[in-house]
Amino acid sequence: MNDPTFTDTPISRCAYYRRTCGLPAGIHPEAGRIVVKAGFVGAITMPARLGLRVRDDMLFRGCPLGPVVAHIRSRRWTFLCRPDIPEDNSLFTELFRLDVAVVPFGGEIALPSPADSQIPSRTWIVPPRDTFRPSGAVVIDYLRACARKPIR
Repeated sequence: MNDPTFTDTPISRCAYYRRTCGLPAGIHPEAGRIVVKAGFVGAITMPARLGLRVRDDMLFRGCPLGPVVAHIRSRRWTFLCRPDIPEDNSLFTELFRLDVAVVPFGGEIALPSPADSQIPSRTWIVPPRDTFRPSGAVVIDYLRACARKPIR
């Protein structure tokens, strides 16, 4: 299929993220990187090992997953969620100790882009298929539960 109308480009991928997934994505023109500003969308970033445990625990307990992005070089995962995490310094301190961060309002959330195809830097662990994103507070609850359990 060499028809260029079916080629995956940053513009076509960004349009998919916007129309189908309800993600207000934009493109950095110099790099072709696709980003979403935190605000309408929330995001929680954590080490991949912890992210794997959180994802598996959510699946095991029947909690629906939203999109999850892997940042390959930094070995971190970002869970996209609803931005309902309260501004609470004690919560942010607790998360900091776990090497977890809530992307602040206005912060950029980088999404996988076809521009990454030469040297992939981001990939979907759980790709977005629609507008669903779990509550950020629920993801935090699963994260806390997983952090308390010893690694086997």
